[in-house]
Amino acid sequence: MLAILCFFAAHWYLSLFFQTFFLHRYAAHHAFTMSKTTEKVFYVLTWIFQGSNYLSAYGYGVMHRMHHAFADTENDPHSPKYDETIWNMMWKTKTIYSAIANGRMVPEKRFTEGVPNWSTFDRIARSWPSRLFWGALYVLFYLNFATSWWMFLLLPVHFLMSPIHGAIINWFAHKYGYRNFEVGDTSRNFLPFDFLMMGESYHNNHHKHGTRPNFGVRWHEIDPTYQVIRVLDKLGIIQVNKQKELTQEAIRKAA
Repeated sequence: MLAILCFFAAHWYLSLFFQTFFLHRYAAHHAFTMSKTTEKVFYVLTWIFQGSNYLSAYGYGVMHRMHHAFADTENDPHSPKYDETIWNMMWKTKTIYSAIANGRMVPEKRFTEGVPNWSTFDRIARSWPSRLFWGALYVLFYLNFATSWWMFLLLPVHFLMSPIHGAIINWFAHKYGYRNFEVGDTSRNFLPFDFLMMGESYHNNHHKHGTRPNFGVRWHEIDPTYQVIRVLDKLGIIQVNKQKELTQEAIRKAA
């Protein structure tokens, strides 16, 4: 049982880390910079740790910029305000994301400018052979280490990890929680201490300061991903945009 639970937790948090670190804060918002070589390394790491759920940095980045520009309007790619159920919202999200990632939708330049796009790698990583390869590895791991039938109920979560991460924030963090800032949408901070979503739960803070690498604002809003960003910045692997690191005093004045 311990092996299964550790594997599940590792997949949950590592997949989530590369989604929030690489796809969200880097690809969509340029909260920090990195060399093209380092960028490609993070592409590969995202593929490894998202596995069968791999998301294109280009598709994700462009769609997320659209979300900020059109938050809670009819043009928002995912808004609980315009979708009756979480399932409807996520199907709409999938449809728009796929259209962008596959080149069927040509968004405005403001949404695409500067978003990383390694199309050759994306075609491989998003292919069905790749997804089936990772899915088969998950099944084999469970067949070898599961000690009870109920553990196999966790397998669908592995197959849908990235959409589940997106659903938690895009649905629940627009319906439940508290607000530090009055913004022109329904974004909320879903958790006061984000043990589940590595800082993504501070959604209201993020909608107020979209390009800020640290999603936490108040003393208890510890952003785990930002702590890793600080380490990577000190090691010279990435370079944080200091102008986007607003001080607490500047944030209080903006509130």
